[in-house]
This record gives sequence, structure tokens and C-alpha cells, in this order.
Amino acid sequence: MKFKDLDLSKSYTYADYLTWNFFERIELIRGKIFRMSPAPSRYHQEVLGDLYFLIKRFFISRGNCRVYIAPFDVRLLLPPHEVKDEDIDTVVQPDICIFCNRKNLDERGAIGPPDWVIEILSPSTAKKDKTYKYDLYEFAGVKEYWIFDPVNKSLTIYSLDEKEKRYWKVGTFSTNQIVQPILFPELDIDLQDIMPDVDLVEEAWDDVPDDAYGSRCIRM
Repeated sequence: MKFKDLDLSKSYTYADYLTWNFFERIELIRGKIFRMSPAPSRYHQEVLGDLYFLIKRFFISRGNCRVYIAPFDVRLLLPPHEVKDEDIDTVVQPDICIFCNRKNLDERGAIGPPDWVIEILSPSTAKKDKTYKYDLYEFAGVKEYWIFDPVNKSLTIYSLDEKEKRYWKVGTFSTNQIVQPILFPELDIDLQDIMPDVDLVEEAWDDVPDDAYGSRCIRM
């Protein structure tokens, strides 16, 4: 089967996902298919690589946390009791994800929310990362969510209020600042070392209609 043969109006599950063998990288969000950018920009990859190196080095001698870089399948259980392949309808591939609960890891990737997710914006994913994935990660229980914007050279950090089950905005930070994750305050990340050292031209962002995801990503 080729990607073009899929009916994008239908809903699919992880069991369907396992049968697909085509070139395009995709994510499933509440059963709906979303194609990922086939080749991120050089600056996206530089930010990704630098961040991964810093975070991976930090965790080498610290506890049980594991750091993964895309492509890495994360199956999110919505609601939590859905554990069969034919029931799981959400599979995402965060740019970087950190798991401190080994029980959420298996040979296929992960089943359950990461503790910390980092997404790096690109024109084809900006709306999804800032709205739909924000809602998804919040609902799934991801404790900390970072969104890097290489064009505007900024980082926005959200932390989950575990009592209210809602994100609160920690802040938006710029190139000349040093930041620490809420979960790991001893980890210093100098944004000057991460952000592109050139001014990027802002490309046209994705034009996914506001209702393209339907009501599937709305908190239930």
C-alpha cells in the first residue's frame, strides 16, 4: 500500500499503523493521519542535534532516564486503559523525548507519556506542535513540554500542573538566556549555544485548516 491509497477521512489505529510500509513518515492523532516533514531543514537538525547531545550527556551518569530522538514511536493511551494495538489511536514521534519510567518503554518504542517532550518548529509542523500536540501532551500527562522556534530564536516552556491536569506557561526565552527544565533544575542549557547563528527567513507556515483535526484533540 502507498500513502496515496489511504483514505484520510477515515480513522486508524496502531494495529493499522504496523501494517504500513511506505516512505512517508506519519503520526496518528486520535485516529487521524498526519504526514510529517520528510526532510527537516539544516537548522532544525542542528538545534535537534545540539539539544540531544547536551541532554544525553547530562543523563549518562544520572539515574534511569532515557533520551530518544525522532524517529521514535510513542503510543499514547487515550484513555489510559486502552492497551491493545487495535484500541490505540495515537502514535507520535517527538523530536526529543525523555522517559524516566522504564515501564513505559518496550521493544517497539514507548507506550505511555514521556516525562519531557521537546518539539522544534518547522513550517510544516508549527500549527500541529503549538496547538494540537500541546493539547495532546497535556491530556496524556507529559510533565514538561518545550517548543523551540528557530526562526524567532525563542523557546517556550510549559509545565504540567498535576493537580489541575493543565499546562501553565513557565515563560518564553531568547538567545541570550540560560534555561533549566522544571523537572531537572540542575541542567543548564545556554540558548546561545543552541539557536541558529544566522537570521533565518521565515517560510510560509502550514495551512492546515483549524477544523482539520475535528474534535478529536479536544480535552475529554
